[in-house]
Amino acid sequence: MVIDLLTSILWSLSPFGESKVGIPYGIAQGVNSYIVFVACFLANLLVFPMMLFFLEYVNKSLVRWRPYKRVAVWVAKRAKSGTGDKIQKFGFFGLALFVMLPLPGTGVYAGSIAAYLFRIERKKAFMANAVGIFFSSLIIWTLTVSVKSL
Repeated sequence: MVIDLLTSILWSLSPFGESKVGIPYGIAQGVNSYIVFVACFLANLLVFPMMLFFLEYVNKSLVRWRPYKRVAVWVAKRAKSGTGDKIQKFGFFGLALFVMLPLPGTGVYAGSIAAYLFRIERKKAFMANAVGIFFSSLIIWTLTVSVKSL
């Protein structure tokens, strides 16, 4: 059980799944669904400060490396063209809604990048990401518990 909970937490920290994968995995493995929800939500929430540290310090060093810069520019263009106008127009709520969608390509990683690119104040960006992560996790948790009870 502890290994399954740790695996759920690792999925929630991962850019390949976040709590969208961590929660269903933990519940499917028989871990208490409430513990899984709280652990995966908190783990997913930890991604925001880690991403800001990466974007503010590591990114600035790596951007001098040509292959990295090419990828970083591509990601920035995609973020600005895909959701930029909505996030800028609706600010806090736009960012929270974007992070809340339990779809691939949305979530705290994308929300952190968007907050960085659009220079949203840290506290506002953190709260928007937290609200989005909470509701995304709640949606996934509710669907998973509902399906498992069938």
